[in-house]
Amino acid sequence: MSRDVDGVTRAAPLLLSTSVTEDVPRWNTFAFVCATLASMTTILMGYNLALMSGAQLFIREDLGLSDTQVEVLAGSINAFMLASILTAGWMADALGRRGTLVLANAFLMAGALAMSLGGNFTELMAARFVTSIGCGFSRVVAPVYNAEISPASMRGVLTSLLDIFINVGILLAYVSNYAFASMPLRLGWRVMYAAGAVPPGLLAGAAMAMPESPRWLVLRGRHAEARAVLVRTSDASSHDADDADLRLDEIKQAVAKMTTRSSGAWRELLLKPSASVRRAVVVVIGLQFFHHASGMEAVVLYSPLIFNRAGMASTAAVLGATVAVGVVKTCFILVAALLSDRLGRRPLLLFSTAGVAVTLTSIAIALCFFRTAPAACVVSVLAFVAAFSVGLGPLVSTYNAEVMPLRLRAQGAGLGVAVNRVTCGVVSMTFISLAEWITMPGCFFLYAGAAVVACVFVYALVPETKGRSLENIDVLFADDDQS
Repeated sequence: MSRDVDGVTRAAPLLLSTSVTEDVPRWNTFAFVCATLASMTTILMGYNLALMSGAQLFIREDLGLSDTQVEVLAGSINAFMLASILTAGWMADALGRRGTLVLANAFLMAGALAMSLGGNFTELMAARFVTSIGCGFSRVVAPVYNAEISPASMRGVLTSLLDIFINVGILLAYVSNYAFASMPLRLGWRVMYAAGAVPPGLLAGAAMAMPESPRWLVLRGRHAEARAVLVRTSDASSHDADDADLRLDEIKQAVAKMTTRSSGAWRELLLKPSASVRRAVVVVIGLQFFHHASGMEAVVLYSPLIFNRAGMASTAAVLGATVAVGVVKTCFILVAALLSDRLGRRPLLLFSTAGVAVTLTSIAIALCFFRTAPAACVVSVLAFVAAFSVGLGPLVSTYNAEVMPLRLRAQGAGLGVAVNRVTCGVVSMTFISLAEWITMPGCFFLYAGAAVVACVFVYALVPETKGRSLENIDVLFADDDQS
């Protein structure tokens, strides 16, 4: 079995003829609505992560926190998320994808309320822990649900919705920072967090109206219910029972493999993986690592500090610039969503990682030589955010949900997100200290080096998955099993 540089397998022509869709996506409104509702759960993740960028200016003064406490408070949610991330796969298999999303919203609402009522560093850390449980569940399960509910020709768009809504949350956080900054010191940052308690209650109710994932229904032997969902999410131009039956048969075959081959998901992922699973794990872990090793979290959390260092003195101007960062980030993720099912995941990732390396270098240069001209830094940051968001940002979640076989998908997604959060936590909790050690331009030169390695990684190891059914993607990794 051979594979060209774009990752397209030349063997198994009969299987591929029935499993690879046309280049132009067919629109399915029902699948879009379901994926949108699932993805909206992650708005509060983006909101809680980014809100600290502006809120820390007021929390520091109100509660008398030190730089170290602010750094730990900002990054701790990523460390706290590990517990829920590593159990999210088991929870999604036990309660279902939909039930886990409802539970995630309950924790997000409780965490937002607790954060708004916190009176000291310990109470705020406890609130961040509660929030982290909801963030971890939603971050793992929402992309799995989207991938499993999506027809193959729309899967790139629908799995990209996750990052769109995370960035909607980030943008809302920046707007909240700006809008409530003029309130009394003790009240403003609390209102910022309290505002995040309303959406989860509404989203929990909306999630109850969603259908369960057809893959999970087949795992539970509920074939008739699974077929009904597949009919409504058909890849055909109209709801097609024949297409649904074909997809149902593929899923049943995947479940049959699960019962004959499974020796425990974590054992198969980490201890004794097959060659194809090992390659899929390498792709997932590598992409999730580079997603944050390129420094995006430093920009999301510390853009006010970066702009201050570049010479921007006005707090209003700094917070306004962070709003521009959120707008650009969201707009370019929309571009990625529209192009991923047309151009493919791989070309966008190659363009994105190369662009990230160039723009990170330009940020470092701007901070070195144009510290009295903050416009140069702002433009470089916006260019970096655009390059990141057109590929490396949203498509990592897409790959994470696509490339694992059904029997390992939830746990494999959890493993990938755990690596993502650890890397994110390291970047967010070391940026201030690292900038003092090697200077802030040195930080961005370091991140640029990581982006160069990421581009080489994508070129060498990441295949194209556009248009394939989830049950057919493992063909791309099967070459290794033949060696």
